[in-house]
Amino acid sequence: MKSEKRHFSFGYKLMISYIFLLVIPVVFVGIFAYNTSVHSIQQQTTANIHGTLQQIRDNINYKTEDIMRLTDRLYYDRTLADYLRRYDDGWYSYDTTKSYLLPSLQSTIHSTKHNIALSVYIKNDTIPEVFFLYDGMDPLRKGPFYELYHLQRITDKEWYIHFPKEQYGLTTQWRQIESDKQFQNISLLRRLMDAFEPTNPQMIGFIKITVKISDILQSVDYQKIRKGSTLYIENELNEIIYISSENPNMTAEHIQSFANKDYLQIKEPIPGLNWTLVANIPNRELKKELFKVKTVTLLICIISIVVFSIVGVILSTYFSKRVTKIVSVLSSFQEGDLHKRLRYKGHDEFNQIASALNDMGENMNQLIQDVYISNLQKKEAELESLQAQINPHFLYNTLSSINRLAQFGETDKHRSMVSGLAKFYRLTLNDGLSIISIEKELQQVQAYIDIKKIQYEERMNFSYEIDEEVLKYDTVKLILQPFVENILEHAWYADRIHIRIVATAEPNGITFKIIDDGVGMSQETIDQIFIKNGIKIGYGIRNVDQRIKLQFGESYGVSLHSRLGIGTTAKLTIPYYNHSKIT
Repeated sequence: MKSEKRHFSFGYKLMISYIFLLVIPVVFVGIFAYNTSVHSIQQQTTANIHGTLQQIRDNINYKTEDIMRLTDRLYYDRTLADYLRRYDDGWYSYDTTKSYLLPSLQSTIHSTKHNIALSVYIKNDTIPEVFFLYDGMDPLRKGPFYELYHLQRITDKEWYIHFPKEQYGLTTQWRQIESDKQFQNISLLRRLMDAFEPTNPQMIGFIKITVKISDILQSVDYQKIRKGSTLYIENELNEIIYISSENPNMTAEHIQSFANKDYLQIKEPIPGLNWTLVANIPNRELKKELFKVKTVTLLICIISIVVFSIVGVILSTYFSKRVTKIVSVLSSFQEGDLHKRLRYKGHDEFNQIASALNDMGENMNQLIQDVYISNLQKKEAELESLQAQINPHFLYNTLSSINRLAQFGETDKHRSMVSGLAKFYRLTLNDGLSIISIEKELQQVQAYIDIKKIQYEERMNFSYEIDEEVLKYDTVKLILQPFVENILEHAWYADRIHIRIVATAEPNGITFKIIDDGVGMSQETIDQIFIKNGIKIGYGIRNVDQRIKLQFGESYGVSLHSRLGIGTTAKLTIPYYNHSKIT
């Protein structure tokens, strides 16, 4: 007799099919969730570290720019240039040194909180030298001081001979020269030019400002990264010159050995110093987080498979018609449609599965919403960070001017400047909001101009052309004042300057123009201003451009048009925006 063929009943086949239809999606979702989580953690970790390194880099750049501003005081001082190009012996030389040169140097070293050593080398050998003898000691041990030398003392120095060719207003160099390496110092080098003939400026001296490397790199702190991380600085020769680590005995040799170990290395260049900021992060911390994600994902997948298998064995027949719906929902989730839901009557196990899938969709949808909100918060934080980068030296200079007016007893000017400063910062603070009405923005820049008129008096003229239609709209605050400040710092061509602000309502948005008749800029300089980490004089312009784009989009922002010897026009474009109606 033929033996009966063994076979599986339809119920078992249906059960097996049911199990596979659930196991496969669960495994797929688990793998997808795990890979997505791993990728997200890695990306977020790298982005956070990059962001921290950029903040450290910006802090370093801010400090170097603060030192650069000290050289600007001397570089653009025309009175100083007039004194230095006169060769008179005797009483005039002594009086020049005592009445102007030494007070100028004294004022320069006390206009910063940094401990600096200012050395000025001049070609005019009729002016006496003023200097100290170090006897092999660190020159910065005695605190802020200045020295005045004749240029012939350094003409045979290698660092002086190979100093880059002069581009007026731009040529500077940070280097470790002479005893700088021995005492962990660094010097900012810059020529001193006489711009009596703007088209052909002549060298009248050389400036050297020495500061502690640790002062410049104070923000380089490993605690800002992850546990066990190491931060260090490499110079242009790939030599490690500064280390921040939880291990106080960390050396360059130890760091070089990291290349053979399991470390994540992230670099951030510091263009102004020609250095590189490097972070070494141990991967073991990241692996711990990934292991947790893997364990949770695997556990959820196993639990889901077990639950679905039991339900399939007990109720395979009852649920055979509903499997398709479950797969459909899972497919929708995979395709990104998280709004699809299962609806069943009753209180059985299948209803629980439906509820679990619905909860999964809700949770995933909520996670997406949370990520969206997080991105919005990140955008606001970036906007606030850019807002905080506006240079505070205007406050320092204004307070210094107020102090001088008080000393000279100029009560009316003193009271006007204090009142103008209070109005300026009241409008600037704006109750902590980054959005301000255009009318207040114009009032704010007028308060700034009122302060500067006290300083420059008749040398500065100012005019407005404002379309009243624009006054009912809002803008990002502090977008006009940085341009006026930039003009007053860099655009003087003669003894007078005229600034005009124009605001017009146009079909595509609101346009502001800040126009001056100053020295102007070359197209090359304009192109470099809008390059990230570009030349230093464009820092405020890039700041305004980035804040406008961050708030309103890439189609808005700043553009510059300029001609040398004629002047510059800065054009700002923003949309028609009313914050109160949107909120």
